[in-house]
Amino acid sequence: MQYWLMKSEPSEYGIDHLKKDKIEHWDGVRNYQARNMMRDQMKKGDLAFMYHSNCDDIGIVGVMTIHREGYPDHTAFDKKDKHYDPKSDPDNPRWIMVDVKYKRKLKRTITLQELKNHKSLQDMQLLRKGNRLSIMPVTKKDWDFILSLE
Repeated sequence: MQYWLMKSEPSEYGIDHLKKDKIEHWDGVRNYQARNMMRDQMKKGDLAFMYHSNCDDIGIVGVMTIHREGYPDHTAFDKKDKHYDPKSDPDNPRWIMVDVKYKRKLKRTITLQELKNHKSLQDMQLLRKGNRLSIMPVTKKDWDFILSLE
């Protein structure tokens, strides 16, 4: 079992959307390091935090499971999609997505500022200066600690 944090802008797709949809593909990732994690490391049954970014209440809002392991991100091939990549080839896909399944909303948003205030989370990848990845691993220790903050 591995643990992840996956960032999303709630105005685009947030925890309430996933709660309604139950299962959804996680598309539009256009960073090679994040793509490699989805392609090579994420496994069905892994747990992930949904993290809302670029909003008033930035932070961890829910828990989801990886429902389907990495497969080609079809949005890269669709010229009408905002995630279209003209260099991506369906015969040799450049971009990958996974399917996530809603598990639950947290009792409250655990904000980025609150996470920064806990010394025990100082090594968490999310809190490292300059980290801009939309997907990142979370240690079991950090996972458990964050859930204890609810």
